[in-house]
Amino acid sequence: MSSLSLTPLRLLAFASPAIPIAAMGLPISVYLPPFYANEMGLGLALVGTIFMLARFWDVFTDPVLGVLSDKYVTRWGRRRHWIVLSVPIMLLATVMLFMPTAPVSGGYLLIWMVVLYVGWTLLTLSHMSWGAELTPDYNERSLVQGWREGALILGMLLVLITPAVIDYLGAEDVGKARVAAMGWFVVILLPITVAFAVTTVGERDVPPPKHVPFREAVGVMLRNRYLRRLLAADLANGLGSGTMAALFIFVASDVLRMGGWSSVILLAYFGAGVIFVPLIVRLSYRFGKHLTLAVSALANGIGLPLMYLVGPGDVLLMVIFTALFGINLGAGSFLLRSVMADVADHDQVETGNQRTGLFFSLLTMTSKVGAAIAVGVTYALIDGLGFMPGKENTPQALEAVRATFIWLPTLMYFAVAGIMWHFPLDEARQKENRRIIMERAEREPPIVPFE
Repeated sequence: MSSLSLTPLRLLAFASPAIPIAAMGLPISVYLPPFYANEMGLGLALVGTIFMLARFWDVFTDPVLGVLSDKYVTRWGRRRHWIVLSVPIMLLATVMLFMPTAPVSGGYLLIWMVVLYVGWTLLTLSHMSWGAELTPDYNERSLVQGWREGALILGMLLVLITPAVIDYLGAEDVGKARVAAMGWFVVILLPITVAFAVTTVGERDVPPPKHVPFREAVGVMLRNRYLRRLLAADLANGLGSGTMAALFIFVASDVLRMGGWSSVILLAYFGAGVIFVPLIVRLSYRFGKHLTLAVSALANGIGLPLMYLVGPGDVLLMVIFTALFGINLGAGSFLLRSVMADVADHDQVETGNQRTGLFFSLLTMTSKVGAAIAVGVTYALIDGLGFMPGKENTPQALEAVRATFIWLPTLMYFAVAGIMWHFPLDEARQKENRRIIMERAEREPPIVPFE
């Protein structure tokens, strides 16, 4: 089966849409919920519920779009036309969500979040599946996903510069100005990077998926022990990271009294992530993806309680802490995706069917379930405990926010470590799976990449 040469230019072009993807994802997790709860006046409980409902709706659409992504091939291949289709949907939803005119209702927020997630799923699912199919090699898959993860973290860094500048300039309506600036970042960069990617990088053609009855397909996936374990790890990782993202602004601003330093603190976090992604990739070559992922999660679980050492106003200590924690930032997400590409190969060996898009839709589904539960449950929890963002709070309410921020993610990271420590699909098994797939391919008519 033919493959594409992974030149630095192609890797850069492929990874580039991850910059606006991250520039969208960070505000959705960190800035938009408090913005609509506080500045737009919708309240914590309502906003938490809306974001949870929107995420769960996206959960139902993910497998449908995953199947469509696998099934329909054009002259551009299987993935790129879906990426192009996502752009106008994303741009419209970004304008409506990041630049709202007050007052807004809960219905307004819910409708545009649903529209945004449709475009988001088309974009991210197709992009991840495209990356998984660029190479069949065990370690090269980590390289591809490492480039994508580096671009994701770079996008977070770049989009964080905009609220940091807004904070420094002291805009009249800081919260609204922050969100609008991040929205414009996405609107400008998304079409440019998508055009660069789809015109520079081809697709490695793969056999079309064979029709499998729905009940049989579900049964095969439920019996796939590799898939079950990986999805459990992804769910736990999504719940842990989603909780931290949902509560970070409240912890930095209300609990630790960091004022306008929150964006700078996040810059330290993501900056460390960018620097150490190449090291994580190299470690995965040396020790295997699953063990590297498990050790990274274990380090996160051990390190997060050190947050109790940071007191109100200790900006320098907070920056140091978040930078150290950021070393492991990229490991969970890109290694989970790299392992999922191997799991999809294992499924192909067992069933004779190539369903990368469907498998990656399941991976995005579990991470979204984790994030949905995180924002919905934690916002309802701290609201019930009497926390009021931007106002005077009791010591008990502030301590509840900090404890939730620390201990729920800590437990989830320990769970990820336990699930992935003895993950049975290692490099040797993956190479055997690829040997079987290649032998089958040699008996079929040759196929070539889409350029």
